[in-house]
Amino acid sequence: MFKKILASVGVGAAKVDTQLEKDQFVPGEDVHGKVVIQGGDVEQTIDSIHIFLMTEAIREVDDKKVREKVALQKYPIANNQTIQAGETKEIPFSIQLPYHAPASLGRLPIWFETGLAIPMALDPEDRDPIKVAPHPYIEKVLNALENNLDFRLRKVEMEVSKRFGYVQEFEFAPGGSYRSYLDELEAIFFLQENHVDVMLEVDRRARGLGGLFAEALEMDESRAKVTFSSQELNGPVDAVARKLQHLLDQYKK
Repeated sequence: MFKKILASVGVGAAKVDTQLEKDQFVPGEDVHGKVVIQGGDVEQTIDSIHIFLMTEAIREVDDKKVREKVALQKYPIANNQTIQAGETKEIPFSIQLPYHAPASLGRLPIWFETGLAIPMALDPEDRDPIKVAPHPYIEKVLNALENNLDFRLRKVEMEVSKRFGYVQEFEFAPGGSYRSYLDELEAIFFLQENHVDVMLEVDRRARGLGGLFAEALEMDESRAKVTFSSQELNGPVDAVARKLQHLLDQYKK
């Protein structure tokens, strides 16, 4: 009985360790691994085992930026398990990294967090950091903006959005012919299996008295959306750049 009481507060209780086959991925990729549960000093019942895809996002609270931990995806792994004292149990799994998983840019932490739900006890947890590269579709658009249209990636942040939940925002400084017309360009990517939607927020540079009034009233920002099909994104980067250029050139007027 005394051992059960200790296990309920985590002393001599079951432990969990998630082991991944690798730790670097791209959105949409399958993740393979196993959850290893090591029994403690007493038998324990596990109601459920879940893996969460976790990151951090910035939320504005009272004009201040607050960083908070957020769960992007929840994966049920197993239910109703009993782990005997001293027993080692391995549960293999295969899950898919969602297409909306952010890239590991700007020091953004991304990790899998495994939790065991044990009645009347402190739930054991395990944290496994991973790296997520930008999906090739997103990489193609970034390449077009930076190398073809002379934009410079200035900042990447994960933010809380009232409309979309959590989004990764890419902020660019304009160069080349856009330097005289734009203050900055912000992009958000919504990746699907066969296409990507790119939401752009264009901050136009103030020109003349009318422009200064517009900037003071925050009327200088314009939003636009452009969609690239998988066929376009598997083609030459020049074609992607021309489509972006056609859209952005409208803000030179």
